[in-house]
Amino acid sequence: MTLSDVDDYMVWATDAEVARFCSWEPCTSREEAVKYITDSVLTHPWLRAICLEDDRPIGYILIMAVDNIRKEIGYVLARKYWGKGFATEAVRLVTAEIFNEFPEIERLEALVDVNNFGSQRVLEKVGFTREGVMRKFLCIKGSVRDTVMFSFLPSDTLK
Repeated sequence: MTLSDVDDYMVWATDAEVARFCSWEPCTSREEAVKYITDSVLTHPWLRAICLEDDRPIGYILIMAVDNIRKEIGYVLARKYWGKGFATEAVRLVTAEIFNEFPEIERLEALVDVNNFGSQRVLEKVGFTREGVMRKFLCIKGSVRDTVMFSFLPSDTLK
């Protein structure tokens, strides 16, 4: 993503329903969006836009280090594109390549709010293993939440 994507970014970043299970609050201004892209997106070590054929971003996917052998995957998608397979395809593509890009990792994890059924389904369709519920695991927006732990190992099979 680049600063020129700010208007497309604002489509999902201002949507309270999209931000519902995210750690961030909905964006309230173009200036705030520019600052977020400048400070967080452009400086992120591994973040890619999810784009349509016209190269316009409809969301993003990122990889974050947990420790030396584990990474966490996260993604967000504009609501208009939910349920159409875009997130599933993005997660599948990244999962297929991430162990080549980072051969030292033994495990790719995803943490999903217990009530975020759409995101859970994305991971299941790709072949992630649902390991269980981490009770009272994350505090997001002042609320302590149960979180489902998913994992994918280099020896696992993509679906």
